[in-house]
Amino acid sequence: MNLRKDLSEKVLIADGAMGTLLYSYGVDRSFEELNLSHPEDIIAIHKAYIGAGADIIQTNTYGANYIKLSRYGLEDQVKRINQAAIRLAKEAARGTGTYIFGTIGGINGAVDAKLPAAPLEEIKRSFREQLYCFLLEGVDAILLETYYDLDELKTVLKIIRETTDLPVVANVSMHEPGLLQNGQKLSDALEELIALGADVVGVNCRLGPYHMARALETVPLYDHAYLAVYPNASLPEMQEGKVIYQSDTDYFEHYGEVFRQGGARIIGGCCGTTPDHIRALRKGLKSIKPVLAKEVRPILELVPEEIVDEDSGERLLDKVKERLTILVELDPPRTFDTTKFFEGAKALNEAGVDAITISDNSLATPRISNMALASILKHEYGIKPLIHLTTRDHNLVGMHSHVMGFHKLGLHDVLAITGDPTKVGDFPGASSVFDLRSVELVQLIKKFNDGISYTGKSLKEKARFHVGAAFNPNVLNLEKAIRLIERKVEYGADYIITQPIYDVNKAILLKEALQKANIKVPLFIGVMPLLSSRNAEFLHNEVPGIRLTDEVRERMREAEEQGRANEEGMQIARELIDSICTCFQGIYIITPFLRYDLSIELAKYVQSKQQVQIVSK
Repeated sequence: MNLRKDLSEKVLIADGAMGTLLYSYGVDRSFEELNLSHPEDIIAIHKAYIGAGADIIQTNTYGANYIKLSRYGLEDQVKRINQAAIRLAKEAARGTGTYIFGTIGGINGAVDAKLPAAPLEEIKRSFREQLYCFLLEGVDAILLETYYDLDELKTVLKIIRETTDLPVVANVSMHEPGLLQNGQKLSDALEELIALGADVVGVNCRLGPYHMARALETVPLYDHAYLAVYPNASLPEMQEGKVIYQSDTDYFEHYGEVFRQGGARIIGGCCGTTPDHIRALRKGLKSIKPVLAKEVRPILELVPEEIVDEDSGERLLDKVKERLTILVELDPPRTFDTTKFFEGAKALNEAGVDAITISDNSLATPRISNMALASILKHEYGIKPLIHLTTRDHNLVGMHSHVMGFHKLGLHDVLAITGDPTKVGDFPGASSVFDLRSVELVQLIKKFNDGISYTGKSLKEKARFHVGAAFNPNVLNLEKAIRLIERKVEYGADYIITQPIYDVNKAILLKEALQKANIKVPLFIGVMPLLSSRNAEFLHNEVPGIRLTDEVRERMREAEEQGRANEEGMQIARELIDSICTCFQGIYIITPFLRYDLSIELAKYVQSKQQVQIVSK
C-alpha cells in the first residue's frame, strides 16, 4: 500500500461521521471514550464504512486530546484512548487494503464555542501527545480536520513536519463558501498549508454538498498537493431536543461526480453522514480517474466601503488621550417609566459629561433595552452614549445581530463584558449563554471595523467601533490581574473601564503595575459615591467585584451616627478622584439609584481639576 502513489493515480473514497452517528444511536458523552468501554461498536462502524466502499477510515480520535477529554474527566486517558482507537481501526480494516488515517481535530473555533480558547502553547503540548500515539502505533496518514482557526492548523502542521514524513491531510472549515472565518480566501489559505508541507488540503464540516462544491470551484488544482472534500449531510435541525441531519443519500450520489470534477482526490463525509452516504458517493463516481484540469470560479470580492463619520466632535477615545474625560453610568429603568432616566441624562449632558454609559441588565436584572435607550439619547437628545454588551444574555447569533444594529444606529462606543451570573438576578432559573468570553466579544466587534462578520463574510461596510473592556482592580494580586488587561488589549480593546475603587492608593498601584507591563491604553477608573453605612456594607459584602477598605467602612459608620453619611460618601468620592486624576485621565462615575445630582456634583469637581490643570500649564 502506498497512499501517495494511489492519490497520484485515482480518487479515493473516505468514510463519514463517527460522532454524529453515535449520537444518532443515543450516545451523548465522550465518543472517544467508547474506544475503551464499547470497542465492538467502534469496530462495527468502521466495518460498515469499509463495506460501503470507503478506501480510507479515520480513527475515532477527533477529540481525543488532553484539552477536550478534560471536559469529561478523562485527561489522564489520552494515551489509552488513542492507542485503542488505532488498534480498533486496524482490526476493522484487516485484510481489506483500507488506509487508516489518524485524526486530530481542531481545538479553537466555532465548533467549540463553549470551550475557552486554548493558548497555542497548550495546544502544541496536547497535539504532540496525540501525535506521539499515532507514531507509536502506526497509521498511514495524519488527518487534521475541522480547523476554523488557520493559525492553529498551521502551528500543528509545522509540528508534524518537524516530526515525521507521514502523508498529511489538512482540512479547514468555513462558515461561508470559499472564505475562512478570518475573511481569508480559501485558495490563499490552502496555498499556505501546502507551503508548510501538507500532501492533501481541503475542507470539511459545517457546509453541505452544495456549498462545499461551490467552495471547491474557487480553488485551482495544485502542483504539489491534492484536494479533499468532506461535506456535512445537510444543515442540522432540532427534533425533540436532539440535533438531526436530514439528507437523502441519493442527493449525495450526484455530488460524488461533482466533487471529482472539482478536482478532489479524497471524497468523504462529515457531520450527519452515514455508511449510506458514503455508498452513494462511490456509486455516483463515473470514474475514479482524477481530473487534471478544471475551471476556477473565484468568489466575487465585495470590498467593504468606508463610511463617512456622521458624528460631530471628538470621539471618546481621542478625548481621554488628551485630557480628563468623564463617563457617567445610568442604569436603565426596571419599569416603563423612563422620566427620571432621561431627566438625568439631559442634566448630565448639560453639566458637560463626555458620555452616558448604559448597562446591559446589570446584576442580571431585566431592564429596558439599553440599545433602545442609547438610540433615543443619541438621536432625540443629541447625547453621546456608551453602550454595554454582555455575553451572558446573547448567543452568538443574537450578539452578531446586536452589533450590526449598533452600527446602523450609530452606536460606536461599546463596553464588552461577561455580565453577572443569572442566579444573582430576578430570574435565577434563566440560562446564561456565554457563547463567547468577553475578550472574544471584543475581537468579534473589532472585526466589524474591517467590514467582516464573525464568519468571515463581507458586510459591505466598515464599522468604526471603539471597544472598551472591563477590569476589576479590587484584587489582592494586582500584578497578576494585569495579565487580564494585557490579554484584552491583545484581542483589540481600545480602553479599559474599571469597577469602582475605594482605596486612594489603588490608582497609584494600578498605574505602576501598568507601566511595568508596558500597557498604554487609556483607563477609566470607577468611582461610585456611598449613600450610607448600610450601602457601604452591602457593596463590600454582597456585590461581586467591589471591596471597601476598613477605613472607608469605619468612616461611613461614624458619619451615619452623626447624621452626615451622604456628605461623607461624597467626600470619599472626591478624595478618590484626587488620587485618580494624578495617575489617569479617565473618570467613570457610577450613579447610585439614579441619584444623578450626585454624579453631576462629582463631574463638576472633576471639571474644576481640569481647569486647574489648564491654568497650571
